[in-house]
Amino acid sequence: MNQIPLQNWQSTGTFLTYRGHQIFTRVEGNPSAPALLLIHGFPTASWDWEAIWPTLAQQYRVLTLDMIGFGYSAKPTDYNYSILDQADLFEHLLKQHNVTEYHILAHDYGDTVAQELLARQTDQGQRPQLKSVCFLNGGLFPETHHPLLIQKLLLSPLGSLIARLNNRKQFSQNMKRVFGPQTQPDAALLDSFWQLFSINQGSRILPKLIGYMPERKQHRARWVGALQHATIPLKLIDGMVDPVSGAHMVARYRELIPQPNVTELEHIGHYPQVEAPQAVLDAYLAFRKTLET
Repeated sequence: MNQIPLQNWQSTGTFLTYRGHQIFTRVEGNPSAPALLLIHGFPTASWDWEAIWPTLAQQYRVLTLDMIGFGYSAKPTDYNYSILDQADLFEHLLKQHNVTEYHILAHDYGDTVAQELLARQTDQGQRPQLKSVCFLNGGLFPETHHPLLIQKLLLSPLGSLIARLNNRKQFSQNMKRVFGPQTQPDAALLDSFWQLFSINQGSRILPKLIGYMPERKQHRARWVGALQHATIPLKLIDGMVDPVSGAHMVARYRELIPQPNVTELEHIGHYPQVEAPQAVLDAYLAFRKTLET
């Protein structure tokens, strides 16, 4: 269901400036339609959404960006990467486009950013009103997150060395491990992922970006609490054979979240919007329809 080649995705995007750095963004759809913010995961970029983007843009005003350190956005080496800062970046994007109300569809690392944005709804200060959140596979609960070996190594004292040794072959092997056995990425998809990852020497900052894993533990009470005490609709769409955040994470979600609204995608791995885009669209649009009624 490939819809938008990587080159076209880049050529139709624009850049905004955030803390002196250039950030790649894409905004499409009727400006008067409900705003939908798409938040990508680690270690890829906003192009993850390309297969479902055209359909979503027909119904919503869709906004996304490559977070700082990812994709076509700046990847400074002397930067304090954090989930809190990425949330600030998305609020900056919303402000730039005068968004006052919005919904979120998030994946992986982006789930944690969405949890912070959800938590901020009860903080002091004026900000756009969040109306709903839909999560795809991600580490919503640090106790159920099963990181890959390379992620553990990047957190270790060997992190800088591991990052320097990273190459396309190793990158592809790690990506294949998190896809479902029946929905393995082809060479073209892996080439695009690698291009997004490696542009601007992305490997150099991997040890800094991976800091989101200890952040999840540090802020667990705030971020899991945001889910448990949410006053807006939440939805989870999850690829069940994902070794990182599959069936075991869904079980924990059902255990901790009141009245859980979950769609389980059998035989699908960590990237459901890539592996089963139509199934994700069907589940998400059905969720949004229930909000309208």
